Amino acid sequence: MTTLTSVPRTTPVAAPTARFRDLLASEWIKMWSLRSTSWTIALTVLFVIGSTVVATSSDAAAGSAPADFRPFDAYPPAGYWTLMLVASSIGALTVVSEYHSGLIRTTTVAVPARGSLVLAKAAVTAALWTVVGTVAATGSFLVSQALLDGQHAGVPITHPGVLRPLLASALLAPVCALVGLGLGVLIRHAAGTMVTSVFALLMLPPMFSESNRWSADIKHALVSAAWTRLIQTWEPDPGSLAYSATVPGSWAVYLLWPLLTVALAVFAVRRRDV
Repeated sequence: MTTLTSVPRTTPVAAPTARFRDLLASEWIKMWSLRSTSWTIALTVLFVIGSTVVATSSDAAAGSAPADFRPFDAYPPAGYWTLMLVASSIGALTVVSEYHSGLIRTTTVAVPARGSLVLAKAAVTAALWTVVGTVAATGSFLVSQALLDGQHAGVPITHPGVLRPLLASALLAPVCALVGLGLGVLIRHAAGTMVTSVFALLMLPPMFSESNRWSADIKHALVSAAWTRLIQTWEPDPGSLAYSATVPGSWAVYLLWPLLTVALAVFAVRRRDV
């Protein structure tokens, strides 16, 4: 005689939803898992500060000791254009590398909330490059003023006119990194993203002048032009025929470029397949 026993019905246990702080931790680990991240950042900071040494030493050797703070000695364009290029490239690679390797499929299966995933990448990228930009900008300022102290022309960090160029140069790195990240999500191709980033951030501004209103408006809406205006400590000549950018407008460019590119990236990943 056989006794029948009832088997308890089992219900599948759903995996807990990934919290946003878990996404941040995951993106942080993935970013530093790339071997190139640490040494690329270190070399970039060294190059930026080195370009400051060259620019300041050249002016000091020529005997052109400034009577006031000159930001183009502390923040030479060559060094900061390189910083823009590297920051946008690394920002793009945080996304493009996953598309290239196919890891993005695994990531989106584990985290169906694709918008949150992009926002986590953006938060980690912004935090990292804010630190990098702050180190580069502060180092550039301190080195330049140390060199100018030999001519009794150095100024302290509390000197009037120092804070805005310092802040603008520090924030240039995260702005460009987020632009690169947003373009990486939209284009999803390494070469296309790099070319678009270089064109928008570095090549496009010199194509426009400030002699015409429409041309000046386009130029002033670009990141590198906004940085140039923000580190400028003197006011434009009111008698000049050129259309000069404003400081509030340049800060708005700093805000809108990363905001719009990341917002478009979030919208794109929610509307299309991986």
